[in-house]
Amino acid sequence: MEVVNAIGRRKAAIARIYVKDGKGSITINDRDLKDFFPQVTLQYVVKQPLNLLDVAEKYDITVNLDGGGINGQAEALRMAISRAMVKIDPESKPALRKAGFMTRDPREVERKKPGQPKARKRFQFSKR
Repeated sequence: MEVVNAIGRRKAAIARIYVKDGKGSITINDRDLKDFFPQVTLQYVVKQPLNLLDVAEKYDITVNLDGGGINGQAEALRMAISRAMVKIDPESKPALRKAGFMTRDPREVERKKPGQPKARKRFQFSKR
């Protein structure tokens, strides 16, 4: 198998991945998955599509992660891995879609408006 690449986005995070045959190692920005995401929950989020398709030990994944916070980065990476798995095996798309890994979450941070301290919060109002 040649190298398959895919991209995943979530909030401000962008994950560009390269998948090739291997032993199941995931390298993110030249660091191991466990070093980059110390929390077990985030490691689980990243591996969800691989575990769903039972291919966790089959591919080596190299990732360029950029922007956002750790949660957004983990979810962006999950989406990128899902998209790469569909490129490798189109039969897996229904299972991944049913699990919700193929849908881009469109929610973004609302911008701050002028004359207000935050996006929706108003300064204290007093009539007198």
